Amino acid sequence: MIYDIQKSILYALFVYLIDTNERSFRYIMSGSTFGTLFRVTTWGESHGPGVGVVIDGCPAGIPLSEQDIQQFLDRRKPGQSKYTTKRNESDSVEILSGVFEGTTTGTPISLLVRNQDQRSRDYGNIATSYRPGHADYCFDQKYGFRDYRGGGRSSARETIGRVAAGAIAKKILEQLGIDLIAFTRSIGDICIPETEYRYEDIAENMLYMPNNAYAKKASDYLESCMKNQDSSGGIVECRVKGMPAGIGETVFDKLDASLAKAVVSIGAVKGVEIGDGFEASKSHGSSNNDAFTCQNGTVIKKTNHAGGILGGMSDGSELIFRAAFKPTPSISKEQQTINTAFEDTTIAITGRHDPVVVPRAVVVVESMAAITILDQMMINMSSKMDALEAFYCKE
Repeated sequence: MIYDIQKSILYALFVYLIDTNERSFRYIMSGSTFGTLFRVTTWGESHGPGVGVVIDGCPAGIPLSEQDIQQFLDRRKPGQSKYTTKRNESDSVEILSGVFEGTTTGTPISLLVRNQDQRSRDYGNIATSYRPGHADYCFDQKYGFRDYRGGGRSSARETIGRVAAGAIAKKILEQLGIDLIAFTRSIGDICIPETEYRYEDIAENMLYMPNNAYAKKASDYLESCMKNQDSSGGIVECRVKGMPAGIGETVFDKLDASLAKAVVSIGAVKGVEIGDGFEASKSHGSSNNDAFTCQNGTVIKKTNHAGGILGGMSDGSELIFRAAFKPTPSISKEQQTINTAFEDTTIAITGRHDPVVVPRAVVVVESMAAITILDQMMINMSSKMDALEAFYCKE
């Protein structure tokens, strides 16, 4: 054991000596930090004392209260409906640092949400078995150890930190005239056509779908899933208006690449598409290309197959992307698996679990989009000399 620890430390030191760049060193750590200038680090486990986030790089002078963050957390907290886990958590946020007299100070903002309703006994039967569709086996192979209580670090409760940080990022973006909205586009094979979106319906149904009629169909479908001790997947769509053109880098840190990384890092996401996405592969250049035109002195596109991104940069039109979520892997139906001795066995998951993660994931997708876009906009401040002159040079 001591030899293994020494070997790990030596390896980390070796990599650090090869490349002392801060970002490169960060990548050999546990991967809990996201962002370059607006940096978000989440921490905590599902059944530990609490979960939280540290946000570094938030500008000073932004009015911020716990209520600003709480309204976001309330959109993802459990117990909202019969389609969410019955775990009874208030998810009340506490601001520990970085805010003084209701205003951000420019120093790291630390936020805490205390866990209140852990029921670790529900997970006793998986201490020595690997749940299908979960990361149990992978954790054991990577670390030689895992926190089996509620999934530990890979639990959906990790997203509390993302949502709390996203609330701050979205507040900043709103001051810059940028508006984000996310919603459930589909559950199972029940998908809302874009022509039938009614955004005012999103807050009127438990599934956050922009059409109450389709939400009713999806609810009936979920009822049948639950009756059969099963679960469902679905798609979350996010739309961003007010984006200026030119946000995003041109090679590895493209805006679409950064959004894809941000969204795929959310547990249960198995795919991301931007604009027409995979449908573009069936198209022709003549129909897929978005024609430019000028309207009242403003450059616009006649269509938006690209989803608002060209060459890794925003093109000034509405940014549109979707995230595909797999069905919740925790189901009470008996499944084939193996135990930690690699012997065949069966398992039926007990405890409190969502039959579909999509409704509660809507605000998580929106939050990761806000964090990514704000970070890219901060980076973009150094793209032109005139931006630096406007900021630092006095007439």
